[in-house]
Order: sequence, then C-alpha cells, then structure tokens
Amino acid sequence: MENDLIKLLSSFEPISLKEMDRVKLMNRVETKFLFGVDRLMEILEELKEDYQVVKIDGNMLPTYSSLYFDDSDFFFYNEHHRERTSRYKVRYRTYVDSNLSFLEVKHKYKGRTNKKRIKVEGVYDNMPPLHRDFLKEMQVPKSDLHAVMMNQYSRITLVSKHSVERLTLDINLSFKLGETQKDLKNIVIAELKQERVTRDSSFYKVVRQKEMRPYRLSKYCMGIIKLYGQEHIKYNRFKQKLLRLNNYD
Repeated sequence: MENDLIKLLSSFEPISLKEMDRVKLMNRVETKFLFGVDRLMEILEELKEDYQVVKIDGNMLPTYSSLYFDDSDFFFYNEHHRERTSRYKVRYRTYVDSNLSFLEVKHKYKGRTNKKRIKVEGVYDNMPPLHRDFLKEMQVPKSDLHAVMMNQYSRITLVSKHSVERLTLDINLSFKLGETQKDLKNIVIAELKQERVTRDSSFYKVVRQKEMRPYRLSKYCMGIIKLYGQEHIKYNRFKQKLLRLNNYD
C-alpha cells in the first residue's frame, strides 16, 4: 500500500516547511476523526484539488516520535479521563527524518489547544534543569515528571489552498514502554487544525458525505491503556473507544 500512497501523494501540489508559516496554528481548535486505513486512498483522492502536501527533503510520509511524560499517579492521563476543561500534555517530539527535536507543552483549555515548544539538542528520560525550567515557565501543574511512553507513527500533512487550515493523517501507530510494544496498524487518526471550527473545510465535506463523524481520541491515553494494562489504569470513560479500536485489529 505504501508505494500506492506515495504515488497518490505525488499528484498533490507540494508545499515546503517554510511556506507553511501561514498555518502554524499554535493556538487552534482540533477536530479528530478515526477510520480504517483501507479508506485512506479514497479520501485522499477527493482532497488533491483543495490541499497541498507537505514535502520535507522529498519525503511526504515522515516519521514522528514522541516521548510523553507524566507523574507516578498519571495525573495528565487522569485529567483527560475526568474530562477536565483545562489539561496538559508534556512530551519531546522528534521529527525522525530531519533529526529535529522539541520539548512541547500542549495546554487544552475550553476546547482550544495552545502549544508552546523549544528546540532541544537531545531527548531525555530524565529532563535536565533547563527543560524543567521551561515547564515551570509554561505553568505545568506537576513537576515530578518522568517518561511513561514512546509513540511513533507516519504522518501525512495537508495544507488547505483556501483557508488557514492544516490536516494531519497519522498511520502505522506504535506505542512502546521498555521492551513492550503495541501496534495500531489498521487505523488512521485524522486531525483537522483550524483557527476556529468551520464546516466549510473541504475535508469536512468529504467525510460528511461518507457519513463519518468527528471522533475524539487521544493517542496518549490509548497508548497508556494499551501499555500499562486495563487492570492498572482507570479507563471506564474510554471503554467504547477501546472497543472501536479493537474492531480494526
């Protein structure tokens, strides 16, 4: 499938990282969708007139790696499980093919996501003081953090030709903890990033025609449950999401 996917993406008009400055959207609203990887090609086929594909050194399907942090009580995970309107994620994000890494803080507040980050020279299980100072500056509510999960995936990034909008499509997901690895190879997690929610998005129109509805799903939360086991993690609010994921196995 990957060869066919690359061939289809090559039919999109390309856009470089530098040209993407107009759609950084570090403060944004996000709308997520979940569907089987078997539907990816048909959806992309309907998007190529309205979107450009991000091309980094000729690569349209780069690999992303994220190392997530939480405390020993899984505070960030549990805040998400409790559906708090103000919640955080802390991670190192590495663009594997470009060998670029950032320390990122994502703060979701009343439906909007604000992302702040600093470029770092390395990724650490035990953060150095300079990186912890950044978390303090960002007013992250916990300081006794340690690495709890690594995830990796391939990402297609599309940029709308008509509006300030970015669409990411993540495939080949895997979650790692030490020697343990859990894979979700048969799904696509799509995320529509906009300044404000608008249903005029070309992607939104395509998926609506296919009777596909927005679906809130956190890669971090699903990975934590998969890796640490349902007997150790409170997950009752996520049961339906886990059942849906299992349908794609």
